[in-house]
Amino acid sequence: MWLFWALLSAIFAALTAIFAKVGIENVNSDFATFVRTLVIVVAVALFLVASDQWQSPTSIAPRSWAFLILSGLMTGASWLCYFRALKLGDAARVAPIDKLSVVLVALFAVVFLGERLSPINWAGIGLIASGAYLIAFR
Repeated sequence: MWLFWALLSAIFAALTAIFAKVGIENVNSDFATFVRTLVIVVAVALFLVASDQWQSPTSIAPRSWAFLILSGLMTGASWLCYFRALKLGDAARVAPIDKLSVVLVALFAVVFLGERLSPINWAGIGLIASGAYLIAFR
């Protein structure tokens, strides 16, 4: 089931890049990020309420709060940088560099989470990195 959701995520991320590139044409990239964030907050809140998945904030452990806040800050920083890059560059070149996050997640997961990757996994990471380079720097 994770693969289905991961593929949907990839499709939505691809459409995000295309829609964002068109949307920021005459808009400051930081303000565009703000608008995008507001839309996400409202959409996710509506989804949580409609699907009866709302959770009391007091039910979340302090450690979880800390890491969710850090994750939110990193997401915000990533989005600001991504929209700035889209404003300045071609979507077809910006997106592959942004997807180097896949490579970095694998490296960080090994270093910080103790996850183990097989040689074939490392080969795939190398191919992703190489592919991002080849697409971005034609």
